[in-house]
Amino acid sequence: MIKASYHRYILNFKRPSGTSRGVIKIKETWFITLQRDGIAGVGECGILRGLSIDDRSDYEDKLIWTCSNINLGLETLLNELTEFPSIQFGLEAAFKSLDSVDKFQLFPSAFTKGFDSIPINGLVWMGSEDFMREQIKDKINAGFDCIKLKIGAIDFQTELDILKSIRKEFSVSDIQLRVDANGAFSENNALEKLKRLSEYQLHSIEQPIMPKQFESMAKLCEVTPLPIALDEELIGVFSENEKQKILKTISPQYIILKPSLVGGFKGSQQWIDFAENLNIKWWITSALESNIGLNAIAQWTYTLKNSMPQGLGTGSLFTNNFDSPLTIKNGTLHYDLKKNWKFNL
Repeated sequence: MIKASYHRYILNFKRPSGTSRGVIKIKETWFITLQRDGIAGVGECGILRGLSIDDRSDYEDKLIWTCSNINLGLETLLNELTEFPSIQFGLEAAFKSLDSVDKFQLFPSAFTKGFDSIPINGLVWMGSEDFMREQIKDKINAGFDCIKLKIGAIDFQTELDILKSIRKEFSVSDIQLRVDANGAFSENNALEKLKRLSEYQLHSIEQPIMPKQFESMAKLCEVTPLPIALDEELIGVFSENEKQKILKTISPQYIILKPSLVGGFKGSQQWIDFAENLNIKWWITSALESNIGLNAIAQWTYTLKNSMPQGLGTGSLFTNNFDSPLTIKNGTLHYDLKKNWKFNL
């Protein structure tokens, strides 16, 4: 028999981080702990308030129900939790952790043995022009050759000037640039903004307009001078038919998968399978989880053998994260076996 419990935990940002939806100072998360025959497993339910489809008043009630019914088994629970993707993700990781020799080694590989690493993008948060330039400089000095900038909150011309200054100093072969608009553009001005952005030889733009505008997004993807990646568009899409319909209708160049937001490993894999059938490329991104959730996502991501830079570098943002072997060196994520886990609640 398995016993299950859950705990709420508040992660504090080192400094407030800006997105087009506002400034984030704290990040609420939840941990599910499983116990069986003296062995423990842990998973993180990474909810993003205001973005996660399961940001609902009955969220904690669903955690209570999940822990009370833990012995229904993982598959049955996942089916019952379709509308709670972050709990699905936490459960998948917790069961994997419980069944592992080392509860933090969920997917043993060359990555967890310290032999190989995962290329990641360096994330530049929105803020003043000086703050954004400072972050870019830090990322380049840290060895990143792929940088992702959050855009859409400050003056658009200022953002273009920042991109221009990067391109003056670094060519496409030096640094890959991605931008994330988080739906900040309007249907009317999106194409014009994409044309102006494309002058700086960007890799892609995430979610230029708000989700659920299928016809407008499909038109944009058809004529865009800059590859478009769907992100928020995938949130809250539960059925296989709906997933395939969205990809066929919009036909984006890329999709971005956050396991906490799209149904864990199983839900993400479903999106990947449908995308690959349509020749749509993809990459994986964490969603401000603690190092517990980031560890699960990173280990799983490594097994997918996608050589593109992934979006997995959020663990250093918080003052009260958990010590772990996850380390960033020269724009890549490593599992440093010389470092130990410190996880206690």
